[in-house]
This record gives sequence, C-alpha cells and structure tokens, in this order.
Amino acid sequence: MHGPASSGWLLVALCAVTGAYCLVRMRSGGEALMGFGMAAMAVPAAVFTPPSWAWLAYAFVFGAASVRALWAARAGAHHLHHLAGAAAMVYMSVVMAGSPAHAHGQGGSGVPLLTGALLLYFAGYVLLTGVRLVPVTAVAGSGAGRGGSAGWGDRPELARACRLSMGIAMVAMLLTL
Repeated sequence: MHGPASSGWLLVALCAVTGAYCLVRMRSGGEALMGFGMAAMAVPAAVFTPPSWAWLAYAFVFGAASVRALWAARAGAHHLHHLAGAAAMVYMSVVMAGSPAHAHGQGGSGVPLLTGALLLYFAGYVLLTGVRLVPVTAVAGSGAGRGGSAGWGDRPELARACRLSMGIAMVAMLLTL
C-alpha cells in the first residue's frame, strides 16, 4: 500500500492478526491467505518496495485462490464473497504491477469503474457485517448460555469481527489505488 506510513503499518498489523486468527481457527485457509496477503501488500512503500515480479506472484496466488473460491461456491453462496476478495486482490496486484514505481501513491492507476464497484461492494459488506455483529455481541454479553462448550476460536462474533476487519482493510487498500 502506498500512502501514509502510519496507516500502512496499522493495516499490516490488522491484516496479520486477522490472518493469524484465521490460521488458528484452521477453518478457512482462504481467509488466512487473504489476511497475510493483505498484510504483505500493505507494507508502506517507504519501508519496502517489492520487486516488480512480486506483484505478478501475488496475482498468480490470488488467481489460484479465486479459482478455488469459484469451485467452492458450488457448495454454498457464501464462498462468493471469498471470490470477490480474491479477485480484488488479483486486481490490485495487476494494477501495482502495471504502475511505474514512482507513480505508487499518486492514485488513479486503477480502472475507476472497477475500483468504484469493488469499493461499493466492500463498503456494503463492511456495513452489513457490522450490523450483523451488533446483535451477536449483545447476546454474548447477556450471560445466557455461559455453560456452553464452545472455545474462544469458535465464537461467531470473533469470526465476524475478523471478516469485518478484512473488509475495512480492503476498502482502505482500494482507496489508495
């Protein structure tokens, strides 16, 4: 990501923690890959500018993740969000690979219509996920069902918060294109 270093480092931390949580849950390798990939892409350019081939490697990895998400979508529509996320990562990688090194952070290097559509999708996703998170935390904090056997990694509000943070990070990264 190319922009202010402080926001870049915050995105790196947010995405790395999210990826680590998804890895600990071991339920969605795709979400962990997305979190770690977003963390790597969010490293401020002033600290580290990846070689030009790295962006093509990102595009290849997330292209493979897109194919996997498309295949998984046969089993359930919720995988379509993974497809949108992986496709957005491919798009951002291709834009970064095609942009000259001095133009990073200048904005305007992506296709405005596609960038706008992705921004609308992820902004809507963030709002919807945030709304869904509110009732879950109210129920979880009410004291009902405290004798349950669900571990900390199985709590639905943590999974939603994880997805919410990755959606927010995706919006922030798309805004810098």
